[in-house]
Amino acid sequence: MDVAVESRVEPASRIGVARKVKAYIALTKPRVVELLLVTTVPTMILAAHGIPNLWLVLATVVGGYMSAGSAGAFNCYIDRDIDRVMRRTKNRPLATGELSDREALVFAWALGAASVLVLGFFTNWLAAALSVGAILLYVVFYTLILKRRTAQNIVWGGVAGCMPVLIGWAAVTGSLAWPPVILFGIIFLWTPPHYWPLSMKYREDYKEAGVPMLAVVRGRTVVGLQVILYAWAMVACSLLLIPVGHMGLFYSAVAIGAGGWFLYESHRLYNLAIRHERVSPMRVFHGSIAYLTLIFLAVAIDPLLPF
Repeated sequence: MDVAVESRVEPASRIGVARKVKAYIALTKPRVVELLLVTTVPTMILAAHGIPNLWLVLATVVGGYMSAGSAGAFNCYIDRDIDRVMRRTKNRPLATGELSDREALVFAWALGAASVLVLGFFTNWLAAALSVGAILLYVVFYTLILKRRTAQNIVWGGVAGCMPVLIGWAAVTGSLAWPPVILFGIIFLWTPPHYWPLSMKYREDYKEAGVPMLAVVRGRTVVGLQVILYAWAMVACSLLLIPVGHMGLFYSAVAIGAGGWFLYESHRLYNLAIRHERVSPMRVFHGSIAYLTLIFLAVAIDPLLPF
C-alpha cells in the first residue's frame, strides 16, 4: 500500500456507530441496487396484469435489495485492491478503512443468506433460487472470472443485472414466461451502452488498475460503434415486447420515442469520436438510465390503462 492510500485509511475500530452503519449501506452499492429494483416492480405489475399484492411486492423488493446488496458487498471485498487505485471508487468503505475486510465479508455472506430466506419464505423458492443465481453470476462469473481478463467483461457480467426481472415475475406467478425473458434481453443489451461510456470517462483509472475495459484496449471509436450496435439491438428487443407481452399504445409510444432518442445520442457519440472531437460519454451514460427508467415506467403503466 502506498503512502497516499495509507494516509487515507482509518482503522475501522475508531469509527462511530452512525458512520459504520453508513459504511455498511455504501457497501451494498445502493445507487446500483436502486436501478435494479426499478426494473423489478414494473415486471411484477406486468405479470399480475394489475397491481400485485403489496406485501408480496414489499417482500420481493426487500429480498431483492438484500440479494443485490450482498453481491455488491462481495464485489467490494474482492475488488478492494483496485478500488483503492481508481478515483471513482477510492471512497468505498474498504478503500477508506471504514470497514475491515472481515466485517465486509461477514456482512456479504449474512446479507446473501438472509435474502434467500426472505424471498423463499415470503415469495417462493423459484424467486429465491434465481436470487442465488444472480449473486453467483455477479460475484463469480463477473468479478472473479471476467472483470480482469476480458474487454467483454461487462457484456456477460451484465447477466446478473438482468436477473431482477426474472425474480419479480417468478415472485408473482411462480414460473417464467417469454415476457420476462424479453425484459431480460432489454437489460442485457442495455448494459454495454450504459457502462462503456462510463469507461471512456474513467479510461485512465481502469488502465492504471489493470482492468481491460473496452475503452482501454480498443479506444473510444470502437466503443462508440459498439454502443450503436447494442443500442439498435436493445430498441429492437424492446419493440418485441409489444406482440409477445400484449402491450398497448402507451408502451408502444414510449418504446419508440425513448428508443429513437437514445439511438440519436448513441450516433452522436460515435460521430464525435470518429471526427476526433471532444465527446461527452456521460451524456450517453445518464441518458441510458433515463431510457431504462422510461421503458420500465411504461411497462408498469401500460397494463393499468383501459386501452
